[in-house]
Amino acid sequence: MTEQSTERSVPLALAEPSVHVKAGWITGLSLASLGMWMASLTPIQVILPIQLQDIDAKHKIQALAIVSAVGAVASVVATPIAGALSDRTTHAYGFGGLRGRRHRWTLSMALLAAISLALLGHQQTVVGVAIFWVLFSAFQNGEYASLSAAVPDHVPVRQRATVAGWVGMPQALGLVLGTVLAVLVLGSNVANSYELLAVLVFLMVIPFVFGTPDHPLEPEHREPFSWRRLAHAYWISPRQYPDFAWAWLTRFLMSLAIAMGTLYLLYFLRDRVKLYAHEHIPAATGLLILIVIYTVCVVVTAVVWGVISDRRGKRRMIVTVAGLFIALAAALLTFVETWDASLLAAVLFGGGFGAYLAVDQALITQVLPAARDRAKDLGIINIALVGPAAIGAGIAGPLVTLGGYPTLFAATAVVGILGSVLVWKIKSVP
Repeated sequence: MTEQSTERSVPLALAEPSVHVKAGWITGLSLASLGMWMASLTPIQVILPIQLQDIDAKHKIQALAIVSAVGAVASVVATPIAGALSDRTTHAYGFGGLRGRRHRWTLSMALLAAISLALLGHQQTVVGVAIFWVLFSAFQNGEYASLSAAVPDHVPVRQRATVAGWVGMPQALGLVLGTVLAVLVLGSNVANSYELLAVLVFLMVIPFVFGTPDHPLEPEHREPFSWRRLAHAYWISPRQYPDFAWAWLTRFLMSLAIAMGTLYLLYFLRDRVKLYAHEHIPAATGLLILIVIYTVCVVVTAVVWGVISDRRGKRRMIVTVAGLFIALAAALLTFVETWDASLLAAVLFGGGFGAYLAVDQALITQVLPAARDRAKDLGIINIALVGPAAIGAGIAGPLVTLGGYPTLFAATAVVGILGSVLVWKIKSVP
């Protein structure tokens, strides 16, 4: 039995999957995701703050906010475009043996992202850092558009939360592995850190690209391309698809909470917890410890709750509880600025984020409007994932400047609670 629809008129690329993917397929996608997240999250959490502090220590908070914001804008613009193009890519344009819709985009975007990242490490001005971070963000999110579409392309609904748990886990694992490489192995050497991440982001997509199927789309089934149609890729009617709209909004709010709560964590440990003075731990090492704790919690809860969600349903309930754990972590740091509180917050945040990653991603794939636009529609969802990085930077900077870190974390908790409860507006998913 194959995934082919019983209706012979529906091509395999557009059919609803019916056969479970195997461990090798999940491993390949997880490995590609690991390289991508390692390359994108480690700089924003660790390497960019170090690089910008070295360039302009006096204006480091403003510089990081600006660089994060312009990178997020590039991500917002690039992802739906790359997704719409891969949705319309046919076998007639195959190269290097890659004749499906997605893999050639994954490979080319990873290569361009790697080049941009390697060049980023040699910038000595804030403007230079911003330019190459914009280029990297655009190409990395082009890669994300094709990789994220692999799940609705190949994974049946009854397996999606389990797969999303395994594939979402690298989002946390990539950050901790990248931080270990940057802080412990390379000694926070900016250029070497970027170059190593550049090599890994490209090499780690190769097993998935050349070792897994990628269903081709025949030219006669391709939607006509036009720039006007491409511009419409950024809009899906909330009235026509209300569940998709609510899924987008809740993902946006949770991503905003995460962006606000984590952007200045290194500076929080250095400036408020005063980690070295109290615990004799450098702030970068303290951040690594928190990331390791958080990652362990993410890994455990992502896999466990993904399996539970596929077997029991109740996706909205799990997403709500997971989001409230994230909000609770931020609320804790609002009132207690200590190292012990930071450790507990890492446990709460990691536990909530792991369950959220697996189950919310599965929920989203169930409210996509059309099979032929999966990558484009997931690109619109990705705006809700990366767009808050720009807005969060714009909000977090002034909050820290005017009210300090307690104000920032309190606002983070409020946004997280909103994102948690509004998921109940989605009606078509249990």
